[in-house]
Amino acid sequence: MATEGISINMGILAGEPKPHISISKALKTVPIIPVGSMGENIENLNYPYMNNIPLAERMRPQNLDEFLGQQRILGETSMLRTAILSGNVPSMIFWGPPGCGKTSLASVIKHQGKKRFVALSAVSSGVKEVKTILDESKTYKENGRETILFIDEIHRFNKAQQDSLLGAVENGTVTLIGATTENPGFEVNSALLSRCQLILFGPLSEEDMQNLMESALHTHPRGLKRKDLSISKEAAQKLIGQADGDARFLLNQLEWLANAITGEAEITPELMEQIQYKKPLRYDKSGEEHYNLISVLHKSVRGSDVQAAVYWLHRMLDGGEDPRYILRRLMRMSMEDIGLADPNALLLATAALDAFDFMGVPEGLIALDELTVYLSLAPKSNSLEIMGAKVNGCIKQTGTLPVPRAFRNSVTKVGKDLGYGKGYQYDHDLPGAYAGQEHLPEKLKGFEFYEPTEYGKEKMLAEKLKELEKRKNDPR
Repeated sequence: MATEGISINMGILAGEPKPHISISKALKTVPIIPVGSMGENIENLNYPYMNNIPLAERMRPQNLDEFLGQQRILGETSMLRTAILSGNVPSMIFWGPPGCGKTSLASVIKHQGKKRFVALSAVSSGVKEVKTILDESKTYKENGRETILFIDEIHRFNKAQQDSLLGAVENGTVTLIGATTENPGFEVNSALLSRCQLILFGPLSEEDMQNLMESALHTHPRGLKRKDLSISKEAAQKLIGQADGDARFLLNQLEWLANAITGEAEITPELMEQIQYKKPLRYDKSGEEHYNLISVLHKSVRGSDVQAAVYWLHRMLDGGEDPRYILRRLMRMSMEDIGLADPNALLLATAALDAFDFMGVPEGLIALDELTVYLSLAPKSNSLEIMGAKVNGCIKQTGTLPVPRAFRNSVTKVGKDLGYGKGYQYDHDLPGAYAGQEHLPEKLKGFEFYEPTEYGKEKMLAEKLKELEKRKNDPR
């Protein structure tokens, strides 16, 4: 019985006549499909076990004509489409959210190409498995056959595991295709990334999701074929909204609903409430989306866009973010972006933290709302941040300049003999409690680190600073 193209678990080489696992032992009573690759012409087969394959897997596209969405990278005249059709794809990193077609496009490349195709999951494989495949690929290359190595969730490989791929990608032993949901700039070694083309996938559009749902439910030869089952417009919109561009989630939910409903029926929002799983918002507290959301929240507050700020705040909270982390960032904003333009901002930030710690969830979350609105509408100033950078830069450049003798501690006899404290004027003994002395080191006299803005209460500080400068220069 032919086994060409069968893949069982990770490590099995698709397209090889001698898999690592005996397929006849693995499947025993299950008949092997004698086709060129897994899934080919599957619509013409009626083996009973095919219904046990999840809908999302059954409906993986087998060619570019079946591939849904991603027209920006797979349009009729795109370079990637041309490369796939010619069978001459480069090493690539597919980056995009879950369920957008990264693995499916790798499957299309496998089906449409003539190269040996090996698939690994970075979750369950390591350097040993990679080395074995690279050694085999080198032998195949010497015999005139090239290898494509697809690694799903490549961001889960550590540096050593990623480094083990460098030589083989560099010399063409394998063509690497990696798929990741995380920012490759953070998660993929720069050396490996520089050897690959970065292909950016986006979430599927609502139109794509609508077409996929109709096809899977009624018309697709590998779909559910439930002509007795319809879905209301409201239910369709709800399901598409929950999927959030994730085709895999949409198909899994559709399959779950179809299996739970027998006979002729219509899927409605009320029916979905009874039997449907609710998808959590796409959010990873340690991943790319985490940093994207805290970045846009910070920029919304800084930009005084209160409507956007409260939206992104609740996106993070609904996604499961720790409220204390958000409070820490809001407290930072109160100092970094508002500062002395409204000193009450920092007071409110510390009060919000105390209120949340005292009340907890959900009541304490109102403190985050209050703080976010206040910070968004407060006058803005980054003068303190700029000042700090100036001072640090000056110290790095000038080193440890000596303290002027007039301000040194003169409590010891040695200090007094050296002139410590000589010439110091006690400010409280002078009019306005201000002597106008220059306290900076000699080399830095006249240097201005703090430059207040004209915004909010900092305007009063700017006026005070001008007054002090005037009195210093004209002591009369």
